[in-house]
Amino acid sequence: MLYSLYLSFTNFDVLGTPEWVGLANYERLFFADQRYLHSLTLTLGYVVVSVPVQLAAALGVALILAPNRRGQGIYRALFYLPSLLGASVGVSIVWRALFQRSGTVPELLGTFGFSEQSWIDNPSMIIWVIILLEVWKFGAPMVIFIAGLHQIPQEQYEAAALDGAGKFRTFINITLPALSPVVFFNLVMGVITAFQTFTPAQVVGDGTGGPSDSTMFYAVYLYQKGFQDMQMGYASAISWVMLVILGIIAAILFATSKKWVQYGND
Repeated sequence: MLYSLYLSFTNFDVLGTPEWVGLANYERLFFADQRYLHSLTLTLGYVVVSVPVQLAAALGVALILAPNRRGQGIYRALFYLPSLLGASVGVSIVWRALFQRSGTVPELLGTFGFSEQSWIDNPSMIIWVIILLEVWKFGAPMVIFIAGLHQIPQEQYEAAALDGAGKFRTFINITLPALSPVVFFNLVMGVITAFQTFTPAQVVGDGTGGPSDSTMFYAVYLYQKGFQDMQMGYASAISWVMLVILGIIAAILFATSKKWVQYGND
């Protein structure tokens, strides 16, 4: 890590000797590299959309699977399975095949009257393919939500029922506040993971960040600069800016959590 920090202030092509350039790499990042700024904006938008949707899906399924019914463990395992598969190359290839013009999804939508167009070749739609893939892997936060739901005292629900509170009111006033530490944990981890998304964007975008840089995520651009263009000094600067950005986001989340996260002794 310390060596990469040093490299971020150099011009280094991996094969030669690092040449000290000072802040030139960082100046280029923020003032001259429009593709970098595009990758940053695209990644932030992806995080803002995919993480809340994934957490909402995880919480919704957790509420259904939390009660200990017969055979419930099988359903939990099935919903958790995508998280075990992760964002592997194989899964990403299958996902790409599902949404290309001759894939299952366009053909299925075609039966309902929609045009059978390829999501992969459409710059405005391919980002949603990657978002859907990220949301599909909600198994890990789901398991954590289920554990959190089991920690809520049943006496609180019984008291709410005696007071005549409905399911929605009970969810808002009891379940969500009690789950707020779990929501906070899943939110922080989800943001960090989503910001570093690489394999789905690289595979679904055919390794070029296309079409029209619509899958040029932050990590994809970092990879291209470091391992394709052999600009390792510049790529090191990109990686350290990522670390700073994630640190700032985490600090903001921790600072704002005081207003909505309620622990057992609150």
